[in-house]
Amino acid sequence: MGRKWNNIKEKKASKDANTSRIYAKFGREIYVVARQGEPDPEANQALKVVLERAKTYNVPKAIIDRAIEKAKGGAEENYDELRYEGFGPNGSMVIVDALTNNVNRTASDVRAAFGKNGGNMGVSGSVAYMFDATAVIGIEGKSSDEVLEILMERDIDVRDILEEDESVIVYAEPDQFHSVQEAFKTVGITEFTVAELTMLAQNDITLPDEAKVQFEKMIDALEDLEDVRQVYHNVDLSE
Repeated sequence: MGRKWNNIKEKKASKDANTSRIYAKFGREIYVVARQGEPDPEANQALKVVLERAKTYNVPKAIIDRAIEKAKGGAEENYDELRYEGFGPNGSMVIVDALTNNVNRTASDVRAAFGKNGGNMGVSGSVAYMFDATAVIGIEGKSSDEVLEILMERDIDVRDILEEDESVIVYAEPDQFHSVQEAFKTVGITEFTVAELTMLAQNDITLPDEAKVQFEKMIDALEDLEDVRQVYHNVDLSE
């Protein structure tokens, strides 16, 4: 794994800390997922994943509760889940996941964010084949050897376990997300530094300085879009 997950998360968190946009995006996502199934995370695994992720971004409980209550109340806001794929400078690859109530608006905004920053949208499948759906779970207070032992005792075989800064990050198959978390909870670990279902590039690339600056502007522009939920890419921005 070339990706330093903590560095990516910290960069995004510091950027989002200056606005309430991240909370609004989580509110929308929680509402949509709660409507698609039961508004109870114990009965709705997809909702449980979103809530675990929201927790790592310190989304206020009031926003979470409001979104779930809105779903319970039968509100009729309809959103489409969309995925866009595209290219940035120097052959960099980007995946954009969105939740929108206006497909035309979102497509136009995403296309503009690519085009104004040296990129272009591709067709479906042009990029995604170079990424793997991955569960990423991070904890503190244990070594990688201790984490491996915890998982082995429960016959959980994951892709990788890496020490990154002060955390241990577990990279696993998406369907192992809950089993890994439950393994940690059985030894008293209930707080996670990372809890994501994401798309990780099979190979990260490094861009020259000028292209890297342009690429970061493109990613910022995409992440700033109201309808965009997640942005994934194959560029190493850790330095």
